[in-house]
Amino acid sequence: MSAPPGTDWRPALAPATVRRHDPVRDADLLLLPERVGVLTGSAGTVLGLCDGTRSVGAIVAELTERFPEAPVATDVPVFLERLRKEGWLR
Repeated sequence: MSAPPGTDWRPALAPATVRRHDPVRDADLLLLPERVGVLTGSAGTVLGLCDGTRSVGAIVAELTERFPEAPVATDVPVFLERLRKEGWLR
């Protein structure tokens, strides 16, 4: 059985993107030259799995196991694709 479109992509932070924790805001941030993204909710957990070795399907499977009640299968691929289009992920 083949994977749904986009689930075989192995997301990783784009080369110029840096992930940092801001202790003042107590929030995870994504930093690009002249851009800052504040990660809210479970976004930091999702991005922590984007190491270039896991496919979107594997990330969804792991998060579904951790958070069985969350709409992971529908929300995570859309979130990752949006970050790729915005240049945060490759």
